[in-house]
Amino acid sequence: MNSSSNNSSKGFDTLRLPLATLSNLEQLGLKEMTPIQTLGLPLALAGHDLIAQASTGSGKTLAYGLPLVQKLEAPRLNVQALVLCPTRELADQVTQEIRRLARAVDNIKVITLCGGVALRAQVQSLLHGAHVVVGTPGRILDLIEREALHLGAVQTLVLDEADRMLDMGFFEDIANVVKQCGKDRQTLLFSATYPEGIERLAAQFMRSPKTVKVQAQIESSQLEQIYFEVEPGDRLAGVAKLLNHYQPINALAFCNTKEQCRRLVAYLQAGGFSASALFGELEQRERDQVMIQFANRSTNVLVATDVAARGLDVAELAAVINVDVSPDPEVHIHRIGRTGRAGAKGLALNLVSMDEMGFIGKIEQLQGRESVWQDLGKLDSKAFQGIPQAAPMMTLQIVGGRKEKIRAGDVLGALTGDAGFSKDQVGKINVNEFSTYVAVDAKIANEAAQRLSEGRIKGKNVKVRRLQS
Repeated sequence: MNSSSNNSSKGFDTLRLPLATLSNLEQLGLKEMTPIQTLGLPLALAGHDLIAQASTGSGKTLAYGLPLVQKLEAPRLNVQALVLCPTRELADQVTQEIRRLARAVDNIKVITLCGGVALRAQVQSLLHGAHVVVGTPGRILDLIEREALHLGAVQTLVLDEADRMLDMGFFEDIANVVKQCGKDRQTLLFSATYPEGIERLAAQFMRSPKTVKVQAQIESSQLEQIYFEVEPGDRLAGVAKLLNHYQPINALAFCNTKEQCRRLVAYLQAGGFSASALFGELEQRERDQVMIQFANRSTNVLVATDVAARGLDVAELAAVINVDVSPDPEVHIHRIGRTGRAGAKGLALNLVSMDEMGFIGKIEQLQGRESVWQDLGKLDSKAFQGIPQAAPMMTLQIVGGRKEKIRAGDVLGALTGDAGFSKDQVGKINVNEFSTYVAVDAKIANEAAQRLSEGRIKGKNVKVRRLQS
């Protein structure tokens, strides 16, 4: 059975779900199924293997998380479900979502196993047992080889964003992990695009899978998409011109190569813009810091490759800039679908050279409408005196995190209590295992760092430093 849809959706009460599950979904504010949930949930709940083509933001985590949770047996403290993800950021988001869905079931333990975190702590965590493991292929395989992780009891295996895991060279790791899972398991594969490697995975590890596909369509009322012709050598200046003209509060700029990312960030920073790069070679700690600074508005422009941006989900993204056009029209739709979400207005700006014009035809065909073009030379870059936007916030890094039992409330209390700042001057607070990051109004950053260093958090003195974007 192959299904496809653009817009069908209905209530969760049409599914045969326990009352406790329906009640939990209602408490979470989830009433209507998204198209991928409408198509995928009945098949997944019926126990079928499933190949689902759907992009980030389509509700896919719930589409596999709900069936996964329904099959868990709380009294059996062994790994019954495994979700493989391409990045730690996505793994963290998936873990949080599954925990929310598992509230309807007593005592379900979900743990995240990814690189960038000490192995010893993860081995210790596994000794205490877990029902669901979410992680990246490399780290999962490492723990299997150390005999710290056993997957023989896995009943549900999920490959999330399978196309990007393949892009990142994880095929062999995935194959080796899958061989360790229970033979009678259900396998659910989710992917934004459908490259050849997906067929190989499906043929090797899935049993008569059903296929569902939700065409990535962007509502034209939500999203304004404009194309600009540019000479290849003028792209970097073109990005600066777009930023100066449109003045988005934040923007995600996509490049097709890591080298282009580096060049663009250097160009923007030299011009006074607050910009950071996100590409595959960054260490996990650096990657975490870049993501945190962009999400908390300490950086205005994030420049990324498609692979590096996987798992990045910014709730309110004002603009996407395609510095290079993707040769794959579905990847293009995936990129621009990150702005204009949840009824908000979005802006997609595309720089196109003559040799990329053929790609635009494919995008028009997929979207079912013609593209809108403007003359880059006629944009008024002096509308704001050409002054690059300074980021409104700055991030302070506090040495100490969950290991020291620090909570977001402790940091907020320290800043608004003894330090004397107002709540309005404090932004997002992220507590990681060994570090805590807090966004503060850029105007008070130096003073806030000094007062936190002189004061106490959880009764202890702490080291604080400002992060530069």
